[in-house]
Amino acid sequence: MVTTHNLGFPRIGAGRELKFALESYWKGGSPRTALEDLGAALRRRHWASQAALDWVPVGDFSFYDQMLDMSVTLGNLPERARRLGGDALDTYFRVARGRSAPDAACGGEDADCCAGIAAGEMTKWFNTNYHYIVPELAADTGFRLDPSRLLGQLAESRAAGVNAKPVLIGPVTYLALAKAKDGSDRLGLLPRLLAVYASLLDALASAGATWVQIDEPVLATDLDADWRHAFHEAYHALKSARVKLLLATYFGPLRENLYLAATLPVAGLHLDVTVGRDDILPVCNLLSSHKVLSLGVIDGRNVWKTDLNAVLDWLEPVARQFGSRLWIAPSCSLLHVPVDLECEEELDPEVKSWLAFALQKLDELQVLARALREGREAVRVELDANRAALAARRRSPRVHDPAVQARGAAIPSQGGARASPHAVRAARQAALLNLPAYPTTTIGSFPQTAEIRRVRSEFRAGRVAAAAYRKAMEDEIARCVREQEALGLDVLVHGEPERNDMVEYFGEQLEGFAFSRHGWVQSYGSRCVKPPILFGDVHRPKAMTVDWIRYAQSRTTRPMKGMLTGPVTMCNWSFVRDDQPRSASCRQLALAIRDEVLDLEAAGIRVIQIDEAALREGLPLRRAEWDGYLDWAVASFRIAANGVRDETQIHTHMCYSEFNDIIAAIARMDADVITIETARSDMELLDAFEDVAYPNAIGPGVYDIHTPNVPATDQIVAAMRKAAARIPAERLWVNPDCGLKTRRWEEALPALANMVAAAKVLRAG
Repeated sequence: MVTTHNLGFPRIGAGRELKFALESYWKGGSPRTALEDLGAALRRRHWASQAALDWVPVGDFSFYDQMLDMSVTLGNLPERARRLGGDALDTYFRVARGRSAPDAACGGEDADCCAGIAAGEMTKWFNTNYHYIVPELAADTGFRLDPSRLLGQLAESRAAGVNAKPVLIGPVTYLALAKAKDGSDRLGLLPRLLAVYASLLDALASAGATWVQIDEPVLATDLDADWRHAFHEAYHALKSARVKLLLATYFGPLRENLYLAATLPVAGLHLDVTVGRDDILPVCNLLSSHKVLSLGVIDGRNVWKTDLNAVLDWLEPVARQFGSRLWIAPSCSLLHVPVDLECEEELDPEVKSWLAFALQKLDELQVLARALREGREAVRVELDANRAALAARRRSPRVHDPAVQARGAAIPSQGGARASPHAVRAARQAALLNLPAYPTTTIGSFPQTAEIRRVRSEFRAGRVAAAAYRKAMEDEIARCVREQEALGLDVLVHGEPERNDMVEYFGEQLEGFAFSRHGWVQSYGSRCVKPPILFGDVHRPKAMTVDWIRYAQSRTTRPMKGMLTGPVTMCNWSFVRDDQPRSASCRQLALAIRDEVLDLEAAGIRVIQIDEAALREGLPLRRAEWDGYLDWAVASFRIAANGVRDETQIHTHMCYSEFNDIIAAIARMDADVITIETARSDMELLDAFEDVAYPNAIGPGVYDIHTPNVPATDQIVAAMRKAAARIPAERLWVNPDCGLKTRRWEEALPALANMVAAAKVLRAG
């Protein structure tokens, strides 16, 4: 009999309950007990939603991030956060976001507490839009087991009658994603780390666990001999554990790591076969007769219905071969999709019929399991309905637009080239803009107050008239302009009060997109995004931003940036159609953005920023596939950006990813100015410039906007001087590392004032 299980469930709640509880706690509006009670209630609800499964994940719930949770479990938190003592939850949040709410209000003689604590570095979880807190290591790092979180949740689940499968980040993946701050060898820490893992598995066994899911997604990446040996060392050291280990991989095929994974001394192996179907036959031949084979047969990262009949066609022979040793599950944790499609009462009914969110994916899993157990006739109604929905999607005229397809095919090979090289453009732009050395700007958004969000929501609901809405937005734009002029910023932005999200806002104005109302997905901590659903060919019916930017420019004589989201980010941060290559969808988006860029230029806007925050996260996990992705991604950006005159300055922005290894591709984008995150990673990006002479201007973000901490002027000056040691000062800009939408005005204004003051110090030498 086939076994069903899940690798993880969305933790934020169908109504983003966790988000609101976290933010209330951080602001001091509710006690710790309220947050903990809400967490317990969500866990019970999520376990109940998965009750039909044979094994339910436990330990996948987190108040911020599962990697940070693993660091707590392993006793590996930075000394700067631990030395203040106090509440364990506050220490946890100090690492996550810089300091907790109680720290912010502290007084007395503890100056360090009041000064704030630097947050842990944050970056993308493999090639997803989820962010994790990077573990910090050094040669002398010691580990000390703290199993309380896992044991507590395991006890809760057992009391709730759940057949619990604890979930851990594996030791090799933990080390691979960590950073050694002193440059030491991370693998040198493996023996002492494994001792803690062994104790943890023993504690879980004593608490009644029989299976433990141990996630090692790094197996889907390129591994050298040392890291491959680390897997042998790790799992031979853990093979005597009193629990059965299900080694889980996802996000990509194993390929040359397949033999390694299949022969490790574990009780079961999970493969993501939504992207690694070619792994199935060899693993069936390699896996020993006592091991479980778990197949991720439902896509845990996208929202389209699974072709259940097609899956059964290849899955039934595997089931006959493995019998009771076959487990089936979603491909990865369902953290990456919204919770429940049934909440979407306003979603276009036709598009809705093509979709499956987390709960519906678990329903699909049960249909497959029943078909394997009882035969297809037992689920004939469900299979026929699934087939009909997929056929309707293929036939829908809303999906395919011949005019859009023809325009994309007609783009010449040089469609993305600027008329002149950067040196020529830079001189012409300097003459037109007349900016000082170390020019200052922001990334785009300014704080969005509760009142702005209320007006926007009321307008969408039809309770605020268009004229009143426009006046409210223009008043907020005027305020943003006044604040920036008072601060002394050199290149201004309009603040984006009219925008709900940097991708959703544009998707709502393009043909080919659909939108949910409750389809929230966690990006990090309490930050949630609602990805658009890109279901068809894309084009722009009319201008999207020109009126707002033209109004903002009318309020100042300083340069005003037009603010757009780039085609690659639109593609990577949407749930993208799976019936054509992503490159084709991205090319269509590039043409739509190009139309907007040219309209902004025609309206007199001389600085246009096209954000490509998600360029790096779309990078394939295998280096052999990088060039193919980067070729079409860079070409898409160039198509969008480079139809303008030399005098028009094109900016782009990227954040919270590892860019050093693709800096040459970033240079090929040929943006006049790139702004990029360097604050939280301590200017680590600058290492790339030792090997690559980046030719254009760059703004290394010096204000970490994902923490409430306000950077001091001397900190910013020091960071910029560090940058000037590797990049000519005449090509440096001073800016935050991301938009200010999630910050409060009382945090943003003093931070920007210090940033402007730092620029003046730098100009003075």
